[in-house]
Amino acid sequence: MQLHSISFKAMGSRCELKLYLPTEKASQIGQQVISLVQQLEAKYSRYQHTSITSKINASAGKPKPVKLDEETAKLIDYAAVLHQQSDGLFDITSGILRKAWNFKSNQLPPQDQIEQLLPLIGWHLVEWEAPYIRLPKTLMEIDFGGYVKEYIADAVASFCIEHGIAHGLINLGGDIHVIGPHLDGSPWQVGIQHPRILQSPIATVAITQGAITTSGDYERFMMIDDVRYSHLLNPFSGQSIQPTYASASVIAPQCIVAGSFSTIALLKSPSEPQWLQEVGLPYLTVDQDMKVEGTIDRENK
Repeated sequence: MQLHSISFKAMGSRCELKLYLPTEKASQIGQQVISLVQQLEAKYSRYQHTSITSKINASAGKPKPVKLDEETAKLIDYAAVLHQQSDGLFDITSGILRKAWNFKSNQLPPQDQIEQLLPLIGWHLVEWEAPYIRLPKTLMEIDFGGYVKEYIADAVASFCIEHGIAHGLINLGGDIHVIGPHLDGSPWQVGIQHPRILQSPIATVAITQGAITTSGDYERFMMIDDVRYSHLLNPFSGQSIQPTYASASVIAPQCIVAGSFSTIALLKSPSEPQWLQEVGLPYLTVDQDMKVEGTIDRENK
């Protein structure tokens, strides 16, 4: 059993597997994992016209609903849970706001453009009764982008475990699922990105099993008149949220939970900065003054 590192690109991100397995199996397992990731990306990406996401969005405004497979139905059910947990701030119909917000432009969107999109946003509008979904308004969209990469990380972890791998780490663009510790039992050391210093950790966390993800206001943003406008958008107003935290990290048994809850923590932070504490999952927050707090044991940099 040796440690094998397998790097690849998917979902617009750098991905890496660090797995303990026999050398003769490394290439095959690596190829199978990459294939699994590519299949799920093709299934859920809004960029691919053959994806189930594109099929649902193309049917918006039409009378006939779309029948979903069991896997996709579970992801839709989870979207409903996230909407409820976040008091409506995590809404998979709000991705359409990207048509107004271009974070490469360094310009704020016109208010009238945002107001034209707001009537198309709202989970309450979605007609969902498993396995059938319908978007009642023409041009409405859903987008799994807020949690599908984390779901895929969990799927890769399940695949590895099913193939007898008990020690390893999966990193899909910073969404991390740890299958088990190093072969000698020691934990993996995971760096938490400094929100203001590129490619520099602000803390290091030791983890032997489970998932850890970080959401931050530094992922996509623009600075205008010394104000940071992040990609975190309020589905009710269409405006960029200025979160209390520059980043939030969460540890959970599943990557999809860690990722979605770290995002909700930022979305809710202006009104409920204590929300993560109440949830009870291990967490780490970095405020706008770069102060690190939380319940995760870590080594601060």
